Amino acid sequence: MAHAVLDPKRQDCSYPYDELCGCGVGFKLIQALSQVNEEGEEALLPYLDLVATAIAADIVPLTGENRVLCAQGLKRVNSNPRAGIQAMLKTAKKNGKISVSDLVFIVAPRINAAGRMKHGLYAVDLLLENDLTKAEVLATEINSFNEERKGLDKKTTEEVLEYIREKGEEERMTTVALDDSWHKGVLGIVASRVMETYYRPTLIFTRSGDKLAASARSVKGFDVYDALSQCSEYIEQFGGHKYAAGLTMLPEQFEGFKAKFEEVVSEQIDPQLLIPDIQVDTRMTMDRISPKFYRIIKQFQPFGPGNNAPSFMVSDLYDTGYARGVGEDDKHLKMTIYQPGSNAINAIGFNLGSKLELVKHNSPFSAVVSVEENEWNGRVDLQLKVKDIRAEN
Repeated sequence: MAHAVLDPKRQDCSYPYDELCGCGVGFKLIQALSQVNEEGEEALLPYLDLVATAIAADIVPLTGENRVLCAQGLKRVNSNPRAGIQAMLKTAKKNGKISVSDLVFIVAPRINAAGRMKHGLYAVDLLLENDLTKAEVLATEINSFNEERKGLDKKTTEEVLEYIREKGEEERMTTVALDDSWHKGVLGIVASRVMETYYRPTLIFTRSGDKLAASARSVKGFDVYDALSQCSEYIEQFGGHKYAAGLTMLPEQFEGFKAKFEEVVSEQIDPQLLIPDIQVDTRMTMDRISPKFYRIIKQFQPFGPGNNAPSFMVSDLYDTGYARGVGEDDKHLKMTIYQPGSNAINAIGFNLGSKLELVKHNSPFSAVVSVEENEWNGRVDLQLKVKDIRAEN
């Protein structure tokens, strides 16, 4: 029997902040032990880059104590990062100031790829390595795992979408898909990718030994953990939170679970939650966007769940004529946009490559954007991150 359990989500826990990720809870234990041992706060500094990475990677709310820890961790990453994080950033050819997005999209995927494709000890060894030269060797190996993972999750996503079409399940309220050949390590990523096509609670299963294992992802506003708890008679083990979970079950329980999960979600989800929405904070004109304006926005960083970067609706926009698709399969949209009478600003729309024709015909369009900095070849400029576009005519 445990003598003590550290879990801020326990009902009998009086700790004032309950959104810490697992690494955050571990850090609080280290903090308490340092006080018992009468060590100064300096003893905690070497851990902050790991805490910030975990907070960013786990997609926990960037509010309260998470926001404080992440902000301090980012300072550590930018001033005195451990060799392993330096090496991962180098393999990604990342220069300049490191942000939460860099932790989410550069560091975390490489750490996760080790466990998904080979073994988590590869990442542990990298993060514990103090010699930068040795760390770079380990980071190069882990980077190859990440490249392998990216190819595998793309292939698996295509197979899941084909599974849905073959079974005629396009109009269901949920996605629950199974194939014994799918790699367990990419199930969560694939579930998120599939939600880009079918925006609904999604579970992707594969065989793991003599059982089935799955990763679940949910749409904004719907508690998938609660929905799984209502299907617990079919599940051996499950854990997670409102928007992401993992579970195991016996193979013979799959069909019963699939029917029950569809029933629970159909009865309880608001149909409006199945329509992707974009939060807009206010309307904006392009002449308001300036370095001074961005300095004000930066005061609210770090951004993330619960503290998202401000989003603005901008109308009467035109492209300068150089819009193009970029990235693999021209998946993303690169533009330079302006309003009549304003200066043009570079803009990037991830996963918006299909909107290229909409902006190419010298017709006005509206866009939801956030403002960010883009560093290229040592030069830092303002850039708009485009979240969606619609024609005005």
